[in-house]
Amino acid sequence: MTNAQEKPLIQSTILGLEKAALDRWCKGDPTGFLEISAPDVVYFDPFLEKRINGLEELTKLYLPLKGQVNANHFEMLDPLVQATDKMAVLTFNFKSESDRKVHKWNCTEVYRLEADGTWKICQTHWSLTKPELN
Repeated sequence: MTNAQEKPLIQSTILGLEKAALDRWCKGDPTGFLEISAPDVVYFDPFLEKRINGLEELTKLYLPLKGQVNANHFEMLDPLVQATDKMAVLTFNFKSESDRKVHKWNCTEVYRLEADGTWKICQTHWSLTKPELN
């Protein structure tokens, strides 16, 4: 378990990693997320039928998106980090604006403290806040 002094440090570290990766993503650079993902990362995307397994598959998904995503502004709404000394779960709502269009998402990121002392994402799940029903 984390002690009272470690928990705020873990929370600020996780939020800092996520915000930095989102900032790069919104400027068309998906590599920020690749850099903070573990080799065994798994990812659920609302536009894919199956889970992505591993950093190699995630890289194949993300690299073609380079330069394709652009947001003028983004917000992490109501972020919550629940942590132990080796695992942290970050949940938040994501809102971005580009060309007067607003996008809203739900996000869950599971971070794991690696042997080298860095926090890496080992599980990601994004979903549309209000998905269109077929």
